[in-house]
Amino acid sequence: MRWPGLWSLSTSDDERQPSGPAEPVPKPSPSPSQTPDRVDRNVLTEPQTILAAVALSAAFLGARRVYVSYLRRVPEAKDISRTWLQKRSILGTVTSVGDGDNFRLYHTPGGRLAGWGWLPGRRVPTAKSQLKGQTIHVRLAGIDAPELAHFGKPAQPYGQEALNWLRAYVLHRRVRVYVHQGDQYQRVVGTAYVWKFLGRRDVGLDMLGAGLATVYEAKTGAVFGPGLEPKYREAEAWAKARRKGMWAVHKGEHLETPREYKTRYGSAPP
Repeated sequence: MRWPGLWSLSTSDDERQPSGPAEPVPKPSPSPSQTPDRVDRNVLTEPQTILAAVALSAAFLGARRVYVSYLRRVPEAKDISRTWLQKRSILGTVTSVGDGDNFRLYHTPGGRLAGWGWLPGRRVPTAKSQLKGQTIHVRLAGIDAPELAHFGKPAQPYGQEALNWLRAYVLHRRVRVYVHQGDQYQRVVGTAYVWKFLGRRDVGLDMLGAGLATVYEAKTGAVFGPGLEPKYREAEAWAKARRKGMWAVHKGEHLETPREYKTRYGSAPP
């Protein structure tokens, strides 16, 4: 007699037992449009991605141009670009005055707005060792001051007075110089302005008015700011008429001008 329950149980057990190793179920392969490489390429070619890259590149190039043109510090006169001549100005602090018509300037591009004088690392050095090779030698355009003693030549009358006046006027002060040209002495010839009494003053013009300089009279190399030569000659005439500074000579006495002094000693125009 067969036992239906046992037989059916036996048959069910045989069916559940695997006859061999189970075959892995294959996974569906991703479509070509879902591969990582294809996804990256699609993202890079999207319009918003291209626009963002163009905007970032333009911003970088614009920032670099602003830095090079307006915020990059110029160490010396020889480093000033020719494109700046008669077009640009330099702002800085006067660190020393050599004689009555030239001084040295530490370039501080951007001034206080760029952090000079109040941000760490944005201060004008005071030690000579730190200033060496880091200042721009400026020759005041359009004027000639009495000479100091140098190279075995005697000083001119009022040479020391002119030096003292210029030191008191610009030393350790912020000055803006409009650059006109370079010269053979590694200097930049320019018109300098300083703030005095809530107004901007032309240093060369005021020195002429004080009677401590003459209008530059060399046959070559004379340069003035735009429209300034008539004003300079007027200021010199005003000082002469009032016997200011070196023009305070007695009647009948001859005043040797800086140009005449250089001609007499055969020196090149400094």
